[in-house]
Amino acid sequence: MGYPDQRFDVNLSILFTELPLLERPAAAAAAGFTAVELWWPWIETPTPDRAELDALKKALDDAGTQLVGLNFYAGQLPGPDRGALSVPGAESDRFRENIEVVADFAASVGCTALNALYGNRVEGVDPQVQDALALENLVLAARAADRVGAILLVETLNKPESPLYPLVSAPAAIEVVDKVNAATGLGNAKFLLDLYHLSMNGEDLSQVIKAYAAKTGHVQIADNPGRGAPGTGTLPLERLLDELKDAGYTGRVGLEYKPGDRPSADSFDWLPASARAAG
Repeated sequence: MGYPDQRFDVNLSILFTELPLLERPAAAAAAGFTAVELWWPWIETPTPDRAELDALKKALDDAGTQLVGLNFYAGQLPGPDRGALSVPGAESDRFRENIEVVADFAASVGCTALNALYGNRVEGVDPQVQDALALENLVLAARAADRVGAILLVETLNKPESPLYPLVSAPAAIEVVDKVNAATGLGNAKFLLDLYHLSMNGEDLSQVIKAYAAKTGHVQIADNPGRGAPGTGTLPLERLLDELKDAGYTGRVGLEYKPGDRPSADSFDWLPASARAAG
């Protein structure tokens, strides 16, 4: 058990950001990793030119890296936004324009996990109106994901850093997952269990794992405090990942931490090089 027994991937939207997007897959490969994930890379548009999509596919292929997770369009992220799908008007429209773009790109690179960030509460808009819109859009996204053999992920964030985001507990995200699955009948909506965000919310991580491992489609980690690499904070991440395995989780673990004031390639000293290639 322990870290060498996990299947890790590197989030290229928070690690290796000192490099241009198209150079990051090769940098991850040079550090020993074979699997990567991404937030939506084109924050200004839900519908980038085909040439940009093709260039990213080529960079992934040339590096020999498998894209295992991709976010749908989420507004300005990094930035003030936390998703678009529950925000009425232009942002919801952009999310819908993005759905098939993401699904088709995922199919082209064999990516089977698509993350849909819920979006912030909007001042002056009834939360029930936002939740109804969110369910509509998540149903569309779940169907598109299913079309390409992927799962749809719904993520809990943390209230201190995302005070306007409504899904700031594991049960809140699980409720949305269950509603989407009930509406589609597909069963492909899953929980994105991020141990850093849940710890920031003060949740009992071991209890969350026991309760929701069966509904978890992807896991992400960073240490707390600081959102740094494992070992820079106080979270017992190695033990918690063992608990996830014991609870039946067999999926990947995304490294979504900040490298600090050192190059990203130097932030993996906690993980033996032999344990970085994900099978």
